Amino acid sequence: MANAIIVGASSGIGRALARELSGEYDLGLAARRTDRLRAVGEDIGGAHVTRIDVTEPDARERFDGLVDSLGGVDLVILSSGIGRYNPDLEWADERDTIDVNTRGFTALATAAMNHFEESDGGHLVGISSVAAEIGSPSMPAYSATKAYVSRYLEGLRYGAGEDISVTDIRPGFVDTPMSPDADRFWECSPETAASQIARAIRTDKDVAYVTRRWWLVSKVLGLLPDRYRAGVM
Repeated sequence: MANAIIVGASSGIGRALARELSGEYDLGLAARRTDRLRAVGEDIGGAHVTRIDVTEPDARERFDGLVDSLGGVDLVILSSGIGRYNPDLEWADERDTIDVNTRGFTALATAAMNHFEESDGGHLVGISSVAAEIGSPSMPAYSATKAYVSRYLEGLRYGAGEDISVTDIRPGFVDTPMSPDADRFWECSPETAASQIARAIRTDKDVAYVTRRWWLVSKVLGLLPDRYRAGVM
C-alpha cells in the first residue's frame, strides 16, 4: 500500500480526505490539535499521527519525521489554511493568514518536493481556492495568499521531473468551520469535496475545481467588470 500524508487533517476537508483515502493509503496525519488528530486516526482504523504547526520553526523537521515513520511518502496533501473576515484590516489577522497560508505552506511544499526528488517521485496536492482568482475586500489576505498557493504550485509543476505530479485544488464554498455561513451558493459538504479531490488525485489533474461547477464561476469572474467583481466573493 502506498503512503500518504495529509497536513491539516484534524477538521474540514483534511479530515474528510483522511476518511476518503484510508482504504487506499497508509496515512500520516498532521495538524496542530493532536487530540482531534487521534480521534480521526481512530475513526479510520489507525494512522501515524504527528503534531505540526506549519508556522513553527520545527515544522519541516516534524514533517520529515512523519515521512520517516511511514518509511517514505508517495502523496502529500497540504490542506492546512486559515481565512478571517477582516474588512478593517486588523494586522494580527492579516499576519496570521500570511504566516499559515504562504510561509507555512511553502515550508512543507518544499519539504515534500525534496522527498520526492530523493526517491522515486510522488504527488503533491495543495488546497488553494476559487477565491485565488479575485481580490476580496472583506478577506484580502485570504484571497491573496490562495493566489500565491496556486502560482507556487504551478511553478513547482513546471519545474518537477516527470515522476512528480503537482495538483492545485480550487474549492468554492465548502461547509467547514472556516465557513460559518450556512446555505451559501453551491456550498458542498466536506465529504463531497473529498470525493472529488480524490478523483482529481487518481486522474493526476493539474488543476481541479471543487465542486466542478466552480470552473464555470471562475470563467465568469474573469469576464466581470471591476465594479461587479468586488461583491462576488
